[in-house]
Amino acid sequence: MNVLFVAALEDEVQGRLENLGAPVLYVGVGKVNAAYHLTQFIYEARASGHDIDLVINVGTAGSHVFPTHAVVECSTFVQRDMDVRPLGFKIGETPFDSIFGEIKVARKFKGLPEARCGTGDNFETTKADAARAAGLECDVVDMEAYALAKVCALEKIEFASVKYISDGSDHHAAGDWKENVKRAAQVFEDLAHRFLS
Repeated sequence: MNVLFVAALEDEVQGRLENLGAPVLYVGVGKVNAAYHLTQFIYEARASGHDIDLVINVGTAGSHVFPTHAVVECSTFVQRDMDVRPLGFKIGETPFDSIFGEIKVARKFKGLPEARCGTGDNFETTKADAARAAGLECDVVDMEAYALAKVCALEKIEFASVKYISDGSDHHAAGDWKENVKRAAQVFEDLAHRFLS
């Protein structure tokens, strides 16, 4: 199986996956960067005769549900900042799109807690965000996973996502993320080692 690991930032991995011989793509922060760089990589790989069977997203996330330093596997993905309610759509639904709302994927990692991931182009620091207030509950919040999951769904590539909880998505989130982001690298190295063995 041809596996590609995808992270937003090098700080989240620190070269540890590359040291195991794993291919890693860094896509940058946010949904647009994530979708663009993964799509570009997939098409360039195919043009050179290489298919990707599985994309594994590793990265940090905030959570009101899981404690800081927990490691979870996300199996459901929503856009927490897609809000077209004035046109009669539910929050999280993309109007007139082939993938209308949430994306679900099969789990790949035994023993990790399961999570629902809400992706948005904002760094959440309050429990009273618009998506939650509108009833779109998420266990973890990040800025790339939904976009990556959608590209994989459209391109018929399996997708998995493992998140290291770096902060509580509260008023301490920015400081906590800066302190904890580098701790995620060891977790992802251990995870990749087990997966690739």
